[in-house]
Amino acid sequence: MQKEEIHFLRNVPIFADLSDKELERIAKLGTRQKHKKGSVVVIEQESGAALFVIISGKVKVVRMDESGREVILSIFGPGEFFGEMSLLDGLARSASVVVTTKAELFMIHRRDFLQMLHDYPSIAISLLAELAMRLRKADMQIKSLSLKDAAGRVANVLLMLAEDVGFFRKGKVEIDELPLQQDIANMAGTSRETVSRMLHMFAEQGKIELKGNKVIINDYEAFKKEYA
Repeated sequence: MQKEEIHFLRNVPIFADLSDKELERIAKLGTRQKHKKGSVVVIEQESGAALFVIISGKVKVVRMDESGREVILSIFGPGEFFGEMSLLDGLARSASVVVTTKAELFMIHRRDFLQMLHDYPSIAISLLAELAMRLRKADMQIKSLSLKDAAGRVANVLLMLAEDVGFFRKGKVEIDELPLQQDIANMAGTSRETVSRMLHMFAEQGKIELKGNKVIINDYEAFKKEYA
């Protein structure tokens, strides 16, 4: 089991530069948790006491707007992590995290995580790079919501999903298990009907292919250039 844990920890960006011996130590610090689809792992405004690494499955990071509508900030998959902000600043959770598929998580308590940052500076450096990338994505999402039309908003969500959970192959990007159209609407700040209309428009234009709950962006760079 420990070899398996070392393997998945190796694929987590903030741990990528550590040796097997160092990963083995980290593996002993954490605990594995299994979660059903729909379970809430983190609740907005609660105190943060742990970092979570996704072994398998997917989660969505959500907040509620003033009208009580769910707004999806991010979707994370295997190898990604969440919960780091509260561990660093000691403040309450800034958003809730909900499991969207059956998932297994690796949980590290705050005191152990902070000790890791002290013992392995490379984790802190990689964490800063990851946080900077997430901030850039947040800026892109804010720009999309404030400046772009419906097509641009939906396209921006597809680009975010491509970066987060897509598989790149020969210029194309496959996004398996595309979120529900209502979830995409919650990310794009629009309606489910608009999402459906924009997806079918992109398909008719040959920019994407829709295959059940999978979407393929046929020319990722061209799509990104047009809508990013």
